[in-house]
Amino acid sequence: MKIVICDDSIEDVLQIEKLLNKYLRLFSREDIKQERYLDAAQLYQRIQEGDLADIYILDMIMEEKNGIDIGNQVRKVGRENVIIYVTSSNDFALEAYGVHAVRYLVKPVSEEKFFEALTYALSFTEVERDSTYLVKTRDGFVSVFYSQIEVIENVSRRLEIHMKSGEVIRSIVIRKSFDQEIEELVRDRNFLLVHKSYLINLNYVKKLDRNDVVMESGRRIPISKARAMDVKREYLLFVAEKYR
Repeated sequence: MKIVICDDSIEDVLQIEKLLNKYLRLFSREDIKQERYLDAAQLYQRIQEGDLADIYILDMIMEEKNGIDIGNQVRKVGRENVIIYVTSSNDFALEAYGVHAVRYLVKPVSEEKFFEALTYALSFTEVERDSTYLVKTRDGFVSVFYSQIEVIENVSRRLEIHMKSGEVIRSIVIRKSFDQEIEELVRDRNFLLVHKSYLINLNYVKKLDRNDVVMESGRRIPISKARAMDVKREYLLFVAEKYR
């Protein structure tokens, strides 16, 4: 994940970086990279070229390109990127709303307000990045986040989606085969078909045995003989990539 700070005042940039670094230390966010720009036109050009950050912390009043110019360019290229404005004036709040900024902070920014804004921005980004799986139930369509699915089971031509929370979402009778119903999930490296009737989320595997998989919930999911070698190989590759 990348956060970009853009302000033509080096003093203000240093202050934001100080707050950001304190936040990252407190919350152990070592996965976040940061870049600074004192030249808004340079950042504008990078965005035009498709080089996007996940979160932008922008001053509003800058030379050549202002914060709204940057925000509009971000929205032309990507809709999911998060924008926070940090500025010396309240006069541009309406324009900030127009580019869907999540927060509008007035300088000098307090630690409390900055931390709240960044926490919200990070949660917003992580939700936006999480794909959803659409399930047709008797009560209508239900959208579930990939990251919250532990196991999907085919039970008498109905999908049972076992969630991390313990909730079970049941579909109506499926018209397609189980393989066809879950093909979008199988394309995600976090999911693995271990049996003709079971798809698991590798993030929630507690232990891999010879004949079954033990999930964090305690459920044992059978591994078919035909898939045993592939399951072992894919699981070891997943673990190696995750913890390298």
